[in-house]
Amino acid sequence: LVDELFKKVPAGVGASGFVKLSANEFKKVITEGSEWCIEKGYGWKEDLKFTEEYGRIDGADVSKISDKAIKRGLSQIGTLGSGNHYLEIQVAKPEFVFDKKIADVYGINQPNQVVIMFHCGSRGFGHQVASDYLEKFLSVMDRKYKIKILDKELACAPFNSPEGQDYFAAMKGALNMSFANRQVILHRIREVFSSVLKKPAEDLGLNMVYDVAHNTAKIEEHNLDGKKKKLLVHRKGATRAFGPGREEIVKEYRDVGQPIIIGGSMETGSYLLAGTDGAMEQTFGSTCHGSGRTMSRTKAKHMFNGEQLQKDMEKRGIYVKTVTFSGLAEEAGPAYKDIDDVIDAVDSAGISKKVVRFVPIGNVKG
Repeated sequence: LVDELFKKVPAGVGASGFVKLSANEFKKVITEGSEWCIEKGYGWKEDLKFTEEYGRIDGADVSKISDKAIKRGLSQIGTLGSGNHYLEIQVAKPEFVFDKKIADVYGINQPNQVVIMFHCGSRGFGHQVASDYLEKFLSVMDRKYKIKILDKELACAPFNSPEGQDYFAAMKGALNMSFANRQVILHRIREVFSSVLKKPAEDLGLNMVYDVAHNTAKIEEHNLDGKKKKLLVHRKGATRAFGPGREEIVKEYRDVGQPIIIGGSMETGSYLLAGTDGAMEQTFGSTCHGSGRTMSRTKAKHMFNGEQLQKDMEKRGIYVKTVTFSGLAEEAGPAYKDIDDVIDAVDSAGISKKVVRFVPIGNVKG
């Protein structure tokens, strides 16, 4: 399975996908997100309701996106990328189910149930959108808005300025591309499992639990100083964590809160959690989206040998396919914080409720 997934879901820097698009067709992806995928046969209609924003955020404007960004994104639909992006086959062991009621609601209801989790975004397209606007902000920030910063990577513009609104519209396009990218990858995963196991994906129960975005800025309604207000919520290294009752959550999950996916290292495992009222009160419905690094990629490459790491992981029952061994070394377990400690922190703080811990058995890395 892992070998086939490695073939069918391209990984690594500059990886190209099997979906070949013209510039005009890619612009449809930018505005339509996952809806475009379903229309083209890359998924099931019900996938949309189990995707944040139903897989499409309104307001994306292709005229605010550079030709360079469009060109970078043309061949990247259905690709995993590199860095901390991953595709894992995992197991939900009974001893790691912490809230059976919520797990059942999310569809994790069998002993040693196999799940597939993957993490990626809008690839080089989103990176280029951000780079383009960093340059634009730098050119007007001081001269036009009298904003001074110490680090040019923190370049900014007022939200209601022309530059701010242009970036907001462009960023929405990157968000829609990320939804579409993950939707096509899900389609490929279903194809692989169906082909290898000789059963239709429907019979295998390959239903989406949830697709939640990270690194976003969105207009949402929250309580602030006792009043409901519309706010621009920035989530960097963070993910949405809406608690029970929010109308944005699909009705199947509304009573228990939105599913939250927090990844650990490829050696340790990941968690499925539920959004809480505490998150709505304390963090504008947000939580972390990963365990976070303890050392730089450069340091990890010096400390760990990727080839040896692959062998060691196989001995522990985790089969790994990687594009480069240096990239694998960057993602070694000790390069990340202890996922259990991180989850205990967000759980005890009341901003996420732990539901299930997943144990990795197979991994694709860029």
